[in-house]
Amino acid sequence: MPRGELAKTPPADRLSPDELKRVFLDDVYALPGGERIDLCIQCGTCSASCPTASYMEYSPREIIAALRAGLLGRVLHSNTQWMCTSCYTCTVRCPQEIKITDLMYELKRLGIKYGYTDKHSRAAEMARIFVDLTNRRGRNQETELMMRYYMTRPAAAMANAARGLKMLLQGRLPLPGTGKTIKGLDEMRKIRETLERIEAEKLAKEGSK
Repeated sequence: MPRGELAKTPPADRLSPDELKRVFLDDVYALPGGERIDLCIQCGTCSASCPTASYMEYSPREIIAALRAGLLGRVLHSNTQWMCTSCYTCTVRCPQEIKITDLMYELKRLGIKYGYTDKHSRAAEMARIFVDLTNRRGRNQETELMMRYYMTRPAAAMANAARGLKMLLQGRLPLPGTGKTIKGLDEMRKIRETLERIEAEKLAKEGSK
């Protein structure tokens, strides 16, 4: 989608623009220093510092501009958050000390959770598999991650088969099915389920006002 093009119309089960803005800001405000997002002066230091801004459909500066305009859904439909390399240069250089990299992580989470992310996005698909693996085992299992990712991309799988086999033979990838789970996995799942329930209840309560 070219920069500036209207986003797709969200289906009924997605959040309205106001709800999306509220959920995003609630999560950002809950982060240490998250309230500083309100101090953005649109100077563009973040975009000028970002090594991948030229590949983004919306630059870091434009994310906050879209948020203020109630157009955050457009950003979630774009590739912007998936182009972030988490180098933290934007965060370090921001004169208002806004944690822009954390905003990118929140955009990824919202995009996947509420179905805004393009189903053909490679980065988003890998993130979904990673989340599923960590939910089941508490940690990533690289071999299973790549096997599941390439199942729907046979051409890419063939192109990378030799490299994957070499890594496997050199012990750089674990054998499929040999991944271990972490201690306290049940406790981790309870924490995640509790947080998801609290968020759902909060959204339902505020939506009924």
